[in-house]
Amino acid sequence: MNSLTRRSFLNRTSLAAGATLAFPYVGNVLGANDRIDVACIGVGGKGDSDSTNAAKAGGNIVAICDVDLNTLARKAKQFPKAKKFQDYRRLFDEFGDHFDAVTVSTPDHNHGVAGIRAMKMGKHCFCQKPLTQTVWEARQMRHLANQKKLATQMGNQGSAEPGLRRAVEVIQAGVIGKPLELHVWSNRPVWPQGIERPKGSDPVPSTLDWDVWLGPAPWRPFKKGVYHTFKWRGWYDFGTGALGDMACHTVNMPFRALKLGYPTVIENEITSRMYPETYPLTSRIRFEFPEREGLPPLKFWWYDGNPKGAIAPLRPPAHVTREIVTMMGRLPGSGALIVGSKGKVFSPDDYGARFYVVMNGEEDYVDGNKHPACKDVPVTIPRSPGHVVEWFNMMKNGTPAYSNFDIAAYLAEVILLGCVALRVGEGYRIEWDGPNMRSTNLRAADRFVKRNNRPGWGY
Repeated sequence: MNSLTRRSFLNRTSLAAGATLAFPYVGNVLGANDRIDVACIGVGGKGDSDSTNAAKAGGNIVAICDVDLNTLARKAKQFPKAKKFQDYRRLFDEFGDHFDAVTVSTPDHNHGVAGIRAMKMGKHCFCQKPLTQTVWEARQMRHLANQKKLATQMGNQGSAEPGLRRAVEVIQAGVIGKPLELHVWSNRPVWPQGIERPKGSDPVPSTLDWDVWLGPAPWRPFKKGVYHTFKWRGWYDFGTGALGDMACHTVNMPFRALKLGYPTVIENEITSRMYPETYPLTSRIRFEFPEREGLPPLKFWWYDGNPKGAIAPLRPPAHVTREIVTMMGRLPGSGALIVGSKGKVFSPDDYGARFYVVMNGEEDYVDGNKHPACKDVPVTIPRSPGHVVEWFNMMKNGTPAYSNFDIAAYLAEVILLGCVALRVGEGYRIEWDGPNMRSTNLRAADRFVKRNNRPGWGY
């Protein structure tokens, strides 16, 4: 299946995958033997592996960009011929004619600015999850991918897992009947949040361009060990909290399988103590989805919080997870549970790589690849040659990557609505007009749809 042509891929998967798997036309197909020159924006942390994987997939790394000179120097040992930049704006302005594609692996708040600027220049784009920090940016990325006919892929690597694709096939074949509820939980945060901003400032290290690290976010003083490198995820200005960080993984399979589309209602039902600049330590958020493609209305609850933290994390009710606890002896730190009219599907990890099925009247979950109810479900979704390889194949021959921005930006946009609900506050029902990106009943929600960027950091 790895050698499927674009035409056969479309013919074999369009009906099975439903509306949540789209097939964009790639206008600038580079050809199987063409060299693909890649610029990598952010090469520390996840960017280290993203740039390495791009090279392994056949990319010629011609430029690397990172705000930290130490990180840049380490990566330059791997790619000594690559031109080095600290500011991705300079990369685009001074070197934009010298590459075909970009990887974007910065903190969340820079994803949209870097990605949108690259795509406006006609660059193919691989961007880490969450695709953007705001709903508006996600919509722009989706439109640009279609308008410019670009090859795209979001960095939710579980999309390439055969178990995730099999779960989509099983659920869409109707094995568990009509889906009625979705429960997804995470053991994040494992970084600081639910805190106040520390007072004062520290000297900026000579190797760090703090202004560029801040990017579009409002200026604030540097504090050692507070934001850079890993501790930015819990801050409203820089990250998207536990929900934005992990739901692009854990909600990926059910979003596709259940054809979720835009919710009509989002509500932050309950949280731990709220702080003015950081996400809470634990929260429960409800999304309501209408009827869609013959499927009944569905409610989705998101729960987060670290079991090792000082506050007990919010989790699904015990009667919903009873069989999971029986099977595993406890409720795992993360998981996705779909409740249908005939049974349930449970995936016990962050990436959807494994799934289990229990039918009504049964007491025990069974591996989804072995359950008798699943054995006759046909294989309809091509299996992956590799998550980054899919992106390169899309650039070379137009075969759509499974997490291209038509699906990934849609998923990210829906998830980021949960972040909007967190910002609005506990107990506010947000009635949502998805196509127009606005609330029909609560104007306070609309101000969190788009960020006002700092001067000099436009799209």
